[in-house]
Amino acid sequence: MDDSGKPQDPEESVRPQPPEPPEPSQGAGGPKVPPPGKKPGGGGILMGRPFGVPVYVAPSWFLVAALITWVFGGQLERVLPELGAARYLVSLFFAVAFYASVLVHELAHTVAALRFKLPVRRIQLQFFGGVSEIEKETETPGREFVLAFVGPLLSLVLAGVFYAGMHIVEPGTVPGVLLAGLMISNLIVAIFNLLPGLPLDGGRMLRAVVWKITGNAMRGTVAAAWVGRALAVTVLIGLPLLTHTGALGNDRPELGGADSLTDALLAAILAAIIWTGAGNSLRMARLRERLPDLTARTLTRRAVPVETATPLSEALRRANDAGARALVVVDPQGAPTALVREAAIVGVPDHRRPWVPVGTLAQDLKDGMRVSAELAGEDLLDYLRATPATEYLVVEETGEIYGVLSTADVERAFVSAMARKAA
Repeated sequence: MDDSGKPQDPEESVRPQPPEPPEPSQGAGGPKVPPPGKKPGGGGILMGRPFGVPVYVAPSWFLVAALITWVFGGQLERVLPELGAARYLVSLFFAVAFYASVLVHELAHTVAALRFKLPVRRIQLQFFGGVSEIEKETETPGREFVLAFVGPLLSLVLAGVFYAGMHIVEPGTVPGVLLAGLMISNLIVAIFNLLPGLPLDGGRMLRAVVWKITGNAMRGTVAAAWVGRALAVTVLIGLPLLTHTGALGNDRPELGGADSLTDALLAAILAAIIWTGAGNSLRMARLRERLPDLTARTLTRRAVPVETATPLSEALRRANDAGARALVVVDPQGAPTALVREAAIVGVPDHRRPWVPVGTLAQDLKDGMRVSAELAGEDLLDYLRATPATEYLVVEETGEIYGVLSTADVERAFVSAMARKAA
């Protein structure tokens, strides 16, 4: 409310929760910590709940599955020409089996997180791999290292299993070609994720090492993020050069041909994913550094108690006299029962306010609408996310009324913290 007793900007007072910045994709696998205040959502087709964690397949996966089916089908035509059109069914099976391997990679992160009592929101299989959304940061660099390393480790184990399987089946057959393809693809997934730059698993491992050496998690994030950016530039320039020179084992293509264009496009996509992910990891780390400044006590509006039959005009007069910006409805014994909604006050014309009791504009206090004045940072945002509302009653540990917390004020503080992030 301003000095005239009218609330400030009614448009800002109606919002359920703070916005969230985008999080980086983890490429072919890796844990990620979602932004604070982010509400759980779908993310595609629900495939199951291993260990109680929902697994979703994003729509982009079907595009990648079709691409893998087409590319691998072309390879099968050269290796097993007798398959004919059936090669595409074999290729589709390979695409599904490959993403099943990616799921195992993500489940390794999930099991480790649950072992460390870190809640996992979901696993999502998507374009260029999968993501495990872990709701909390690890508390120690050792746990951070283990949490990041188990994914590539499982991919290496799978590559070893498929390699062993190749010695059991007849080479040059469908099972032999499938096992060889899965061995190579899991080896690539492991090596790619071990590259030491955020947002890849190797970047999180590097972050953990720097964190352990310096004792500062933020320094670890900065180092791993900048290495990730350097890695993105290296991929953008180096991958097409390696392919063109034949260093990857391919015949040297003509410069400017279709193969060179495809390699350049793939390198650009991978570089963009790594660069964006590194930048977003750095931004989220800097934001988390400032989250402790978001405290319920400092963001709370001073409130005055009024009874339900009090005319709105009289309630606003008392608030102005007391320098308060919120109204709390109390019973005859002084216990709070409801909060007068700021948006509802705006809808009442000035000439009607003497005739409108505040009780008609109030929202009853429900479970979760009482917030401790001591809540701060992510704990505060998580609490507000669990019970969305426009206003909350803030109370001391003794139960005494401290004031009213508006989500509009939380949003402004959240956006301000984001705006102060370093480049």
